Amino acid sequence: MRVPLGAVIGRFPFPSTSNGDQNQNLEMGDVIRHDRKCRDVPFLVLFIAFGVALVVNSCFGFFKGNPLRLTHGLDYKGNVCGDKNGSPNLRGIGVRYWVNPNQVFESGFKGSHADLEDFKSICLKDCPVPSEDNLKWVCNYPEGDEIRLSMAQWVTRDYDYFSLLTPDMRKSSLQLLGPCYPVLFPTVNVLWSCEFMTRKSNVSLDQWHLMGGQTVDDGMKLDKTVHKSINSQSSVTKRYVADIGKAWPVLIVCGGLIPLVLSVAWLAMIQRLVAAMTWITVVLFDILIISVTVFFYLKAGWIGNDAISPIIGKHDPYDHVSGREQGHLHFVAVLMTIIMAVAILSSIAIARRIVMATSVLKVASKIIGEVRALIIFPVMPYALLAIFYMIWISATLYLLSSGEVVRDRCNANCCAYDLKLKQVNCERCCGHTIHYTPHIGLAILFHIFGFYWVTQFVKAFSSTVIAGSVASHYWAHGEVLQEISFLPILSSVKRLVRYNIGSVAIGSLIVSFVESSSRILKPLRRKLMVVDVRTHDRVGKALSVSSHYALVCVEWIIRSVNHNAYIMIAITGESFFTASAMATDLIKSNILRIGKVNVIGNVILFLGKLCVSLAGALFAFLMLDTHAYKSAHNKVSSPLIPVLVCWGLGFVVATLFFAVVEVSIDTIILSYCQDSEEHRGTTQYATPLLLQPLDEQVEMDRHEQ
Repeated sequence: MRVPLGAVIGRFPFPSTSNGDQNQNLEMGDVIRHDRKCRDVPFLVLFIAFGVALVVNSCFGFFKGNPLRLTHGLDYKGNVCGDKNGSPNLRGIGVRYWVNPNQVFESGFKGSHADLEDFKSICLKDCPVPSEDNLKWVCNYPEGDEIRLSMAQWVTRDYDYFSLLTPDMRKSSLQLLGPCYPVLFPTVNVLWSCEFMTRKSNVSLDQWHLMGGQTVDDGMKLDKTVHKSINSQSSVTKRYVADIGKAWPVLIVCGGLIPLVLSVAWLAMIQRLVAAMTWITVVLFDILIISVTVFFYLKAGWIGNDAISPIIGKHDPYDHVSGREQGHLHFVAVLMTIIMAVAILSSIAIARRIVMATSVLKVASKIIGEVRALIIFPVMPYALLAIFYMIWISATLYLLSSGEVVRDRCNANCCAYDLKLKQVNCERCCGHTIHYTPHIGLAILFHIFGFYWVTQFVKAFSSTVIAGSVASHYWAHGEVLQEISFLPILSSVKRLVRYNIGSVAIGSLIVSFVESSSRILKPLRRKLMVVDVRTHDRVGKALSVSSHYALVCVEWIIRSVNHNAYIMIAITGESFFTASAMATDLIKSNILRIGKVNVIGNVILFLGKLCVSLAGALFAFLMLDTHAYKSAHNKVSSPLIPVLVCWGLGFVVATLFFAVVEVSIDTIILSYCQDSEEHRGTTQYATPLLLQPLDEQVEMDRHEQ
């Protein structure tokens, strides 16, 4: 049963009738006077324990991982190309090259017993190209007693010490067993792996045959084999993750700083241009979504000549290589076209309701004008999330690369000359791969869930503090806020931390759980639908239908467990579940009264968030189009993931700041409805400044009826 909120958080009758004494009590910030208790303490303990476990989990990633593994391959010794901690030191030597063209050709057949990863590869500074004058060689790393060269000298000699080999070593090299291998085909650096081009060097081949070299296959599979390995789904996914680490300055600027500036500017402008801001937001949204869509078309190669290229560094202009990344951009460009069309048509459809949204935003603008500290407060949760995201993204890169390097077991003919043994070695000559144990997968899932929970916790904390400040304003007739603008915020933070931080923890846990469950159930349902169509299996059909209704339940819970529960927590100090029930009961009783007003206002706020995040995505495209991210070791394989991450981060930042308006509106509406219910249709605590826009909406609805 709901208790009268006026008696709970309103101004109690003061013993003294003197206005001076009453004002003195107000100055002490004694508006919310009822006795509170600590709520949902076990969930606070659970959140703290989860935070400790998240730190331990991240430390495991930092200790075991190496982000270079996401983009650079492994050489014949199991070193990651470009790793300064390798044996030998491979700092600056980050391009992977398969030395034996016959092995590359063999691995391209479907019936082959070995993959390309099983054959010998070496790390170089640049991909080798055949010489027009003489035969070039790529030799093993210098080691042993016969080859006394340093790594620097090896690089200076262009990886060629064939002239220093003994007769036995030269004979072995002519049989393509090493330690030196001929450069017979031109190669190009495709995302840190040397991809063979099909055009062979006739001069080098002639010299190779004159020296008595083994016959070399030069079929069409030579270039497709390496390209298939580079273009595999797992390799593309790893590069996408690595792009986030390489583009960290873009994420900071376009995912953090630009949304921060634009959000504060939007809040400042709404105080002075509240009537025009709704129109400005809608028009700006249409312009930004068109601009972002055009950039996707540019990078996909459908407009202009600025399509992405996987080739790194200088290359022959006739060399053309495409990959999965460009196909993904094609898909996103089409998807953005559909979204753009729907968004523009929707913005046109709501044009007639703009006046209604303006009247709702007036409420929040007037509160922000009186409590200017509300604009500054979101900087605190913004800073907390910024620190957490930087650590979390870094830990993600290390966790995803924290597998163990192991030597493969293969049936291929991988014999090669060993400089230390001074003979051809056919044992333990297979390549290396990175093995991921099951507990690494669990650690990654735990890490992702931690992202959801911490993000929802900070957002819930911010919303509850704002709700407490605005509720104090409403139930005190606005008198306190006119004198001490920071008092309601400080008091709200104090009450929340002291009594209800556990309620925020359980609320954010529920939202995080249902959101992560939704992400898991959606691809599962798509797979079950495919099985149902192909096999007409009743079990598959039943699972598909059940998963569909499970998704519906998940989405319903997400809509139900919203910030209205946090508003009631700030007002009443009750536990999360009790406050959620109170908010739901109050909204059900007044759904016809507040539904239309709230929906249109939320649509405008949602468009405002999209404007801020789209602007960040647009600037991300511009930053990624510079030379620093299109060449050398900082090259991103595709702008897709960094742009989408900036878009998402910008939306989170905008949500924190726009919550000032969104939560203020919802808090005022809930307080207004409760005040009206307690006093039989009339409000006792709402100030005329706040009553005007709400009463205007009531009159507008009556006029329409």
